[in-house]
Amino acid sequence: MTQTGTVVKAQSGFFWVAEGDEVVRCVLRGRLKKSRVPTDIATLGDRVQWTPTSNGEGVIEAVAERHSKLARRAAGSKGIWKEDVLVANLDQVLTVFAVANPTPHLRMLDRYLVMAELNNIDAIIIGNKCDLRPQAEIEALFAPYMGIGYRVLLTSVRAGIGVDAVQELLKDKISALSGPSGVGKSSMLNAVQPGLGLRVSDVSGDTGANHGRGRHTTVHPELITLDFGGFVADTPGIRELGLWQVPPADLDWCYREFRPFIGDCRFQPCSHVHEPECAIQAAVKRGEINEIRYDSYVRMREEVDSAVLVR
Repeated sequence: MTQTGTVVKAQSGFFWVAEGDEVVRCVLRGRLKKSRVPTDIATLGDRVQWTPTSNGEGVIEAVAERHSKLARRAAGSKGIWKEDVLVANLDQVLTVFAVANPTPHLRMLDRYLVMAELNNIDAIIIGNKCDLRPQAEIEALFAPYMGIGYRVLLTSVRAGIGVDAVQELLKDKISALSGPSGVGKSSMLNAVQPGLGLRVSDVSGDTGANHGRGRHTTVHPELITLDFGGFVADTPGIRELGLWQVPPADLDWCYREFRPFIGDCRFQPCSHVHEPECAIQAAVKRGEINEIRYDSYVRMREEVDSAVLVR
């Protein structure tokens, strides 16, 4: 008898499928393995149909169409890059960055936001370890993002700040906690739902070559069932998100503050980098678009243009 469920873990060709309180280890049906698709056949968050087998496990018969995804670039066969879907069917992405220890890199934050915008996934910025930096400095750091409509939530797991607000955000949704290593994602999950047993790294205790940089603490990606409703994905730190799949002409739309000006450029399409009478560049000069965000866009535009040339 065919049943339905959600993939909550994937490792070494096995998929753990959950429905209610039941979790069953499954494998893909042979015909699915033979499918030639440029992406993962099944991954965290996928809704699947599966049939039980005699050994108490199961076989995945079909994978439902995804309504959203968070992906990065992975090396494929013959030197060809392929899409590596980290989490499917997301309702929101919580991009977690520490305001200190490690020092936040806002261009990396912009990468996460671009991928969320491209896939129409709601993005919420979590500024963790807010007890380690003056409030005024933190507000100045995230002001460009709050000014264009992103919600910024300041938290500190150690000080117990903002944990209840994060729990309310996660309730009854499929969410991903993403961000660089060592910013406190696993610590946050442990605070939101005690007893998850996730390993937590004490960055300040690392005195070796990686001191202050943060370390990966989550070994295998997992979609965690929350006691208060919903799922959350705890994924390893990602250094390279899937900008390779961003059409260069769509990158400007992924910077939401650009959208009111995109249609006003003299030349269409416009890269907003070197063309004369560019409405985006004019908005930057008037102070209507943040210069640092614009510089981030220019660097990403160069990256996606290069990716198109090597495909």
